[in-house]
Amino acid sequence: MPSDNNLLELRPDDPIIGTLDFRPYRNSAVRHAERYLPAEGEPETMDVLCPWGDTLTVSAGDYIVSEIDSPDDRWPVEKSIFEKTYIEVGPNRYQKKELTNLVPLTEVTHNPDQKVIVHTLEGDLTVRSGDFYLARGVNGEIWPFPQEKVEQIMVPVDEKI
Repeated sequence: MPSDNNLLELRPDDPIIGTLDFRPYRNSAVRHAERYLPAEGEPETMDVLCPWGDTLTVSAGDYIVSEIDSPDDRWPVEKSIFEKTYIEVGPNRYQKKELTNLVPLTEVTHNPDQKVIVHTLEGDLTVRSGDFYLARGVNGEIWPFPQEKVEQIMVPVDEKI
């Protein structure tokens, strides 16, 4: 593994992803979501400052998701992924219907202070491995998932994947 000063990069097709012991979790959170539909003449993409400090890009037609009690904590989700994995439970209110597969990032780094660049569909995020899990989605996409959110809103499912 790299030293503390080096960044480790993870992509969905990295061989190490297939060796990790991902476990299924059910997300109990209800979230606000809206499609990004720019008006004529407006840019087809927009940068979104995410709660963890990085910027991701939302494209026209994709969704911007936020916590109901923290509407400024937003992040983009690609349209086909959102529509495959979320269900509407009220006006602009959604809950994830698919399981989220998670593994602590420290299973990759073996060092909680190691910085990791995770290449997501919407852009690159740099996180401290001890503060995040690695999530793998329905199409093999990956993203960092905050450890505190795992403890607050994720319920382990008893089956191993």
